[in-house]
Amino acid sequence: MAKQCYYEILGVDRTVSSAELKKAFRKKAMQFHPDRNPGDCEAEARFKEINEAYDILKDEQKRAAYDRYGHAAFENGGMGNHGGGGFGGFESAFSDIFEDLFGMGSSRGRRGNRGRRGADLRYNLTITLEDAFTGKEEKITIPRAELCGECQGSGAEAGSSPEVCMTCNGIGKVRTQQGFFMVERTCPACQGRGQVITSPCKNCHGAGKVEKRKTLSVKIPAGVEDGTRIRLQGEGECGSRGAPNGDLYIFIHMEYHPIFQRDGSTIFCEVPIPMTVAALGGEIEVPTVDGQKTALKISPGTQTGKQYRLRGKGMPILHSSQYGDMVIQTRVETPVNMTKKQKQLLREFANECGDDVSPESSGFLNKVKELWDDLTD
Repeated sequence: MAKQCYYEILGVDRTVSSAELKKAFRKKAMQFHPDRNPGDCEAEARFKEINEAYDILKDEQKRAAYDRYGHAAFENGGMGNHGGGGFGGFESAFSDIFEDLFGMGSSRGRRGNRGRRGADLRYNLTITLEDAFTGKEEKITIPRAELCGECQGSGAEAGSSPEVCMTCNGIGKVRTQQGFFMVERTCPACQGRGQVITSPCKNCHGAGKVEKRKTLSVKIPAGVEDGTRIRLQGEGECGSRGAPNGDLYIFIHMEYHPIFQRDGSTIFCEVPIPMTVAALGGEIEVPTVDGQKTALKISPGTQTGKQYRLRGKGMPILHSSQYGDMVIQTRVETPVNMTKKQKQLLREFANECGDDVSPESSGFLNKVKELWDDLTD
């Protein structure tokens, strides 16, 4: 009986790309997998055909030979007999689906005793708004794992060395067969290291690392914002077996400020002003982030909520020589604890006031009167 075309088995045409071929294989393999079709001999046979077809077509040289000579290219030992879906061919083809679905690639050619990069560390640093304005150099102390000085990171006592794990033969992984699946797991004897330590170092107890505290100097640039991340390369935990250290990430957090609020490079400040200054106008002093004061002219008739913008009085812009602005929002203050004379003067002033003095108040009262008139008509 003639063998079915490999392209037809996978349900693709001859111009299919590698990505589309892989997608078609995954779909077919999942459909006819024996675990999903227990006791179905026909599904098992289909699964072997699908595996055989993909094993040929995923390889560019084999695919080219198949396109030219068909099945004859692989008969009688032509390029290696892949018929029957033998287990070696299954491992080669189905490792792709392992990688995509379970993150498990073939360990061929890889050794479990390769070093692993050290872990990255995080440090939360809280600074004041003034520190963010000027920039500063801060010293921090972090706990981290460093190489053991006694065994130089090997984990073995002086005079001895780690031995190859006999369970996994130094690969760091072991394989078990479950039905048609070859499952690869971390070696339980060496925990994936590929080596075992028979005489552990007394200082680190075989870990190759010890916990230490290190003091570092961190440069905080002017203009940093809340949430800014500073990376110190190589200042994380040490790597194993000669692998590089991880990095240290410093996250900046800003303290609450009782006077200033910040939005990017803009500083906001609410300033109370006397009623007389708001009415007549004048000049007041307002604080700035650099600890100084600056003069601000108040226009006559200023109302609560009016904003004045001071150019260049805000925060420095990160990695720039420019500065943002400062926005002053006024809050008109009503007099309290007045003397009898002051109260009398205000009464006289109120008697002299007309609609032109308080146009918003008069307009509001007129609208209320019109509303009531409409309701009573």
